Amino acid sequence: MKNNSTIYLDNAASTPVDSEVIQAMIPFLVDHFGNPSSLHNMGRRTTLALSKSRSLVSKLIGANPNEIYFTSGGTESNNLALIGYSKAIKKIRPDCDRILVSEIEHESVLEAVKYIEKELKFTVDYIPITSDGIVDMNAYSNLLSPKTSLVSVMLVNNEIGTIQPIQPMIEIIKKRRYNTVFHSDAVQALGKIPIDVKQIKPDMLSISSHKINGPKGIGALFVRKGICLEPIVFGGGQELNLRSGTENVYSIVGFGKACEIWKDKLQMSLPVLQKLQNYLISRVLNEIPGASVNGTLQKRIFNNVNFSFKGVNGEDLLTKLDEFGIEASTGSACSSNKKKKASHVLKSLGLSYDQISGSIRFSIGSQNTIAELEVAVDILKRVVNEFRNMK
Repeated sequence: MKNNSTIYLDNAASTPVDSEVIQAMIPFLVDHFGNPSSLHNMGRRTTLALSKSRSLVSKLIGANPNEIYFTSGGTESNNLALIGYSKAIKKIRPDCDRILVSEIEHESVLEAVKYIEKELKFTVDYIPITSDGIVDMNAYSNLLSPKTSLVSVMLVNNEIGTIQPIQPMIEIIKKRRYNTVFHSDAVQALGKIPIDVKQIKPDMLSISSHKINGPKGIGALFVRKGICLEPIVFGGGQELNLRSGTENVYSIVGFGKACEIWKDKLQMSLPVLQKLQNYLISRVLNEIPGASVNGTLQKRIFNNVNFSFKGVNGEDLLTKLDEFGIEASTGSACSSNKKKKASHVLKSLGLSYDQISGSIRFSIGSQNTIAELEVAVDILKRVVNEFRNMK
């Protein structure tokens, strides 16, 4: 039976909503419920709230407010970026019919490019990954060509937390003077590392609210001025005709407030997260034989650690930890249910079946403490030993 005190270590999946965010949202749930498309006072009030939130979101990533388009989350942002641009470029430059993505992208990118490949007849090339979980830059350089219309590489991987070298990748495009557009899924990077689109210079960037203590169901796509996209949702022409549908005002307000909080909080939180992560890694590797970290220990964010435990099934381990109130994730790791696929991310690292099936991800949040990790590791040690002794 689960303990009364739950230790939540699945912040890469979703984070608790900040109390200040909730308070900012409440007026737009109760009093200011007007449609932003309405011309009356209540409509104008919500329109102003949208403008303020757009500005707050843009400031967290160094963008201009008119480059931010609200969506339902990271998945829609990725789909809009990839499919919307591919549809547009097919009309303008039909000979540029190649797309380049890394092997370890989120499913919302991988499934989108499969759709583009099938329906729009593009060719998709996949960039291999090193054993450290970093894009192979030599392979990328060789695959990139004048016919590559679009590159999509995530800034931080959702399963193993590795930071990808997207700025050097963009610089190669600029140096070769290709007309290639660069998109990055930055959903897992937001609030974990500083992001400045003016410095990194991506053409498009996807972000999501619920990874930074904001509400679920709201995200945004940064689109640099001059990049042409075709909409994939049609209707009333909201978001400058790029994303139709009545705006999710209270969630947008919550997203804006979460971004405002993290703009002030980010630099202070990073040393705390690093201390927590170092503690977790040190204890697990030193005290649990056969434990290993998946992905580089250097180029990673400070809140995401993916471990493999030799001789233990990850889903069994996850279920048992949950009984003790420790909430983590296997990500997309292989499970005992053969209908589920092995993690494409861990497979790309060259891990064995046993390593993949024995993996589990812990992702730390700013609300976590050393005391919680002490309890979590003690229970983890006990559970791993129990499973191994059963064999």
